Amino acid sequence: MKGVAWPLIVTMAIQALVSLVVYTPPVLAPVAQTEIGLPASAVGIVTALIYFAATFTAVSAGNLINYFGAMRASQLSLVLAAAGIAIIATANPWLVALGALIVGTGYGVVTPSSSAILADRTPENMRAFIFSLKQTGVPIGGALAGAAIPLLIVGFGWKEAALFASAACFLLAVAVQPYRAGVDLAPHAPRPAAPVHLLEPLKLVMSHPRLRELALASFSYSGMQMCMGSFLVVFLTEHVGLTVSSAGAALSMAMIAGAVGRIAWGIFADNWMAPRTVLGALGASMAVSAFVMAAVTPSWPYALLLVVSAVFGASAIGWNGVYLAEVVRNAPQGTAGSATGASLAMTYAGVVFLPTIFWLIVHVSGSYPAAFVAVGLFTLWRGSYFFRRSKQ
Repeated sequence: MKGVAWPLIVTMAIQALVSLVVYTPPVLAPVAQTEIGLPASAVGIVTALIYFAATFTAVSAGNLINYFGAMRASQLSLVLAAAGIAIIATANPWLVALGALIVGTGYGVVTPSSSAILADRTPENMRAFIFSLKQTGVPIGGALAGAAIPLLIVGFGWKEAALFASAACFLLAVAVQPYRAGVDLAPHAPRPAAPVHLLEPLKLVMSHPRLRELALASFSYSGMQMCMGSFLVVFLTEHVGLTVSSAGAALSMAMIAGAVGRIAWGIFADNWMAPRTVLGALGASMAVSAFVMAAVTPSWPYALLLVVSAVFGASAIGWNGVYLAEVVRNAPQGTAGSATGASLAMTYAGVVFLPTIFWLIVHVSGSYPAAFVAVGLFTLWRGSYFFRRSKQ
């Protein structure tokens, strides 16, 4: 554990701040919608653009890691996230779209590069736990967005809140520079390799039965995760009537529960339960949580709403570490970064697809509950598939 502690801290911090940027637009949306000139529900389009760009950069992440090194690739992620959220702060609809694409370009690289840093530094019997712990950076970033961004909006304004997130990413990119030598420039570090064709990582994943199954499963789970992260604040403000601060607190509760869940599910998968069984159970749990959220009305006690948000977050956010550990476990030697990136391309494709479907349902029907039920049914189907495969 000692040898992996510092790489774990660094990768968690990077993951947290890039995730802070990804989760900031949904928190800004209720306040920024008038100035931008688009309804708050259109934040689903911003989310889709972020992950549309991330889909392509995730596939090519292996080439970036091989050429620049995993730590330099992580720094690039931070700089792109900083630039993207700063452009979103212009409030011009076209520049908001451009900023979302830039954020996604950086986000697609951050998880493959952090997985490459940890792959050779993590003991086999602790892999699910370490990767789950590293992935808590995502809900930690979301929790920061839900807790800190509303305070910054109240104190300074929504544009200044976005610029704060930008500055935090840029400063961390500079702060981790001294650590780069130990990762990218060490004598045992991989040397730059010839670029791999863009489709090669995808062929690797789709030709490997276990990797293919994991990639396809992540499509629905990630979509559910981002539907919750993107629409929870808007749903609670517009449908339930909460203030942005109260709705942001519910998002923070979900993210904190997701962080705790990632650690707990990693321990379960390492010690007591088959990882595939854990992933199947989490799929069923997040689907049921979506059904319950669809039933929320303004008459519900706020405390009960926080409990529902916590259960939702523990499952919809908690699955990633077990999934990534399984990808690395099944990837051929030396391909952890490429396999993770290609698998995440399917993950991010789900994040583009399901939030877009969610937004379309809301746009056509005007019903957030109907959208939650629809994505819940899709995810429940995927969870049941895990159990069928486990029996075989």
